[in-house]
Amino acid sequence: MTTSRKPARVVSPGRVISKELEARGWTQRDLAVIVGRPYQAINEIINGKKQITPDTARELAKAFGTSIDFWINLEANYRLFLARQEEKEKEIERRSRLYTIAPVSELIKRGWISDPEDTEDLSNQICSFLGIQSPFDTPSIAINLRHSATYSPEEYAKIAWVKRVEQLARLQPVADFDNNRLQANVSKITALAHTTDDVVRVPNLFRDLGVHFLIVPHLPSTYIDGAALYVDHKPVIATTLRYDRIDYFWFTILHELAHIILGHPAQLDSLFDQNDNTNEEVEPRVISQDEESANELALLWLLDPEELADFIDRVAPYFSKAKIQNFANRHNVHPGIVLGQLQYHGAVSYKHLRTLLVKVKPYLKEWIDVPTPREDSQRAGENREASNES
Repeated sequence: MTTSRKPARVVSPGRVISKELEARGWTQRDLAVIVGRPYQAINEIINGKKQITPDTARELAKAFGTSIDFWINLEANYRLFLARQEEKEKEIERRSRLYTIAPVSELIKRGWISDPEDTEDLSNQICSFLGIQSPFDTPSIAINLRHSATYSPEEYAKIAWVKRVEQLARLQPVADFDNNRLQANVSKITALAHTTDDVVRVPNLFRDLGVHFLIVPHLPSTYIDGAALYVDHKPVIATTLRYDRIDYFWFTILHELAHIILGHPAQLDSLFDQNDNTNEEVEPRVISQDEESANELALLWLLDPEELADFIDRVAPYFSKAKIQNFANRHNVHPGIVLGQLQYHGAVSYKHLRTLLVKVKPYLKEWIDVPTPREDSQRAGENREASNES
């Protein structure tokens, strides 16, 4: 039966010298006189600022009646201990930096990176994921980002989400892109907003028009709804489905489509959008002209603002399900989209008629980026193998 031993305690040479002086009733100045050394040299040795050389070891051995090797080994072990401590501190600083520039635990959980073997492996994976050379480089993104107007996203989590979108876009084949052709087919896209069943056709239609379409669930503390960006000169529309509602889905993707058609340049900094269509308590924010233009165009594609305003004036405050459905049918949109706008404008409470706000995730399951069972089992198998080897 084997028992584990605690590691030997490392004692500094200075501490041993101090104990020897105390046992003999000597001072540091006394020892300096005895060995013929300046007081400052003895003081620096005791405080660890100066190392014990072979000559000093010989002198201390004579003064204290010990062997020369005792002091040489004591000094060597202590310096090795300090070196290991310094390396350990550097390792901690490095890991701290990696966890600062990326939500590491979440990336591993989602399978965006694998369980690291060590800090070096983690560093390589994070740098590769973020497209940087060193953990101390700053990753950058160029994007028009739609997120909560109430909460500001955590910067590095936001960047990680965008990087995942970029990676998936590079793996996704799409047709050649032409903005004029895309613009000519907007009515074909919005025609799918009439029924829930047509939601499933949205991704392939965008791909046929040369636009990457991706659904990547948002990371904690990002509050992202959607984004428009370019990968290899082709546009990307990405959404998180943070709110699984048909009105939110359509407004988000059309908002991003508007950025592309209007030719808005992707920005390094996120652009705030206050047209959240949720019951969040929105504080007043200044949003860019590009965001306002994208909001206006997205709404125009869904519902004519003047006709919506007229509907509100005529019907308020008694909006029944039947009246909303009739208005939606006349404008070839799902009634949930009409209800979302009525709620946004304060005409209908967020608590009422929520059965119209149908979910879209069931129709888009194959497009949502989640770790597959195969990926999970593969990682589990790798972990078991590593554990067995260790």
